[in-house]
Amino acid sequence: MGTVIITGLITLLAIMSTFTSFKNKNYLGLFFSVAAVLVFGFFTIMTLLFDGFPNV
Repeated sequence: MGTVIITGLITLLAIMSTFTSFKNKNYLGLFFSVAAVLVFGFFTIMTLLFDGFPNV
């Protein structure tokens, strides 16, 4: 469950940096922050679906 929390926080920070880069018209930073949102968001969702919930 710790991995979900860590990757979720990284995803939230990447979303914040996406809006900041867009506001400052920093297109290279925007590219990398959107890429980080996609990668870490994917890891967060897949980890939550497959390992996040314990089988009871």
